[in-house]
Amino acid sequence: MEEPSPEIKTNSEENRDPPDFDSLTDPKDLVRGKRTRDDFFDAVLGLDEPATASEVADLAGRGVDAAREYLEWFEQLGIVTQVTDSPATYRRNQEYLNWRRVQRLREEYSDDELLTFLKEETERSDSLSERFEVASPESVSITVHASETGQSIENVWEDVSAWKTARRRITLLERALTTGSDGTVDERTAV
Repeated sequence: MEEPSPEIKTNSEENRDPPDFDSLTDPKDLVRGKRTRDDFFDAVLGLDEPATASEVADLAGRGVDAAREYLEWFEQLGIVTQVTDSPATYRRNQEYLNWRRVQRLREEYSDDELLTFLKEETERSDSLSERFEVASPESVSITVHASETGQSIENVWEDVSAWKTARRRITLLERALTTGSDGTVDERTAV
């Protein structure tokens, strides 16, 4: 039998120190790691209507018992709200998610940068309003506009979607500019 090469052999001094068990991954973390939580988080973010634990489990590709536990935890955090008791159904809490987005904007950008983004999105929204000749994207009939202008339905839909996105961004940016770092509404104005 061949002797192992020197770089893979241990010397007698290395064997004296016991392993650092505290630095090893806790077995609980291997079973309940971030992946499971992320699967359930992604599932609840995709909810458009109230869903049962079983439906959320199917969306996450996980078990129903785990779905119940995560839904209860998400409810405590404010990510979802329980709609009915029997059977228990949950819906995503869009207000919480918007609040988190506002907090992230406040953390990542200065007021000057937020004002620049707000100006750009406002110009984009105003431009689309002029183009469609209505005050809001909800007033646009996609098929009628496509027919009247000779555009494809897909192109009109993309433009209306871009307009809705711009208006959502304006709302978030205005909230970020009027919300203090502690999450309370600040006394200053955005403009």
